[in-house]
Amino acid sequence: MLNALAQAAPPGGAAETIDKLARTPISAIVMFVAAITVARVGLYLLLKDVPTHRRGFGLGLARFTNEAIDAIVYALIFVFLLIRPFGLQTFRIPTGSMLDTLQIHDFIVANKAVYRYSEPKVGDIVVFKPPEKAKFPGQDDVDFIKRLVGVPGQVVEIRDGVLYRDGKPVEEPYVQWFAQAHELAKREVTKEEARRHPMWVGDWKLVRYEGEIWPLVMTPEYVNYGMNMPSEYQVSDTALMAKLRELPAAPIPKGWYLMMGDNRLNSYDGRYWGLVPEQSVIGRAEFIWFPISRWGMLR
Repeated sequence: MLNALAQAAPPGGAAETIDKLARTPISAIVMFVAAITVARVGLYLLLKDVPTHRRGFGLGLARFTNEAIDAIVYALIFVFLLIRPFGLQTFRIPTGSMLDTLQIHDFIVANKAVYRYSEPKVGDIVVFKPPEKAKFPGQDDVDFIKRLVGVPGQVVEIRDGVLYRDGKPVEEPYVQWFAQAHELAKREVTKEEARRHPMWVGDWKLVRYEGEIWPLVMTPEYVNYGMNMPSEYQVSDTALMAKLRELPAAPIPKGWYLMMGDNRLNSYDGRYWGLVPEQSVIGRAEFIWFPISRWGMLR
């Protein structure tokens, strides 16, 4: 898989335990809170009519347990029903599509509140729900993380591997060209080597065709051969490709965003499956919290 996803099982250890806890379904939290609330009420009824001087060790322990359960309930409500849905959430990076910015097995914290009062900006590293056409079989509940390279109204193109925004070349210091997607086997390549890579996208643009916005990968042979590209965007007919190439680059429509991975040779992203709707944006990746050696803010 050539995505920076945030759902696969972590490698193990304390980080795995924390990640699993962070992903506990809300329904499970509600059921657990309800169960311990019933237990707390039962303990309260047990204690309320017992005079203080008659309470032995057992009742003292019950009272302590009751207060501890009370604290757990409030903590669960605060973290899982308030903070996680509306504030912050952790995600794990299992693939190399965002190398070198994000390494495989990095754990990041995403700010889910920031886009409630501000618009996503070019350069943000964004966690989002992928379009249905971008999912592989079995990816019913999966999150992607990519860099936002185009916002509504902008015209984004790639010419000879260089990204252009509104007709001007963009300096992208975060972009890397790696022959492999895994950080243990990665090898940075020259642009000449990159041109021979099967995931090379030298020329690309968005076009409006039959009322839809198409991501158009163009090769010198006029054949769109992007790996894993949704079938509706594969163009093998040379006459149709020539027609599409003649269309002007289309601006990104209102309410949509264009995402790409920093590791451009190993990222299955908007170049292949198109744009992300505003309602699918989850939040902005803010910092790496694990491993400790990689603590730091993301840019």
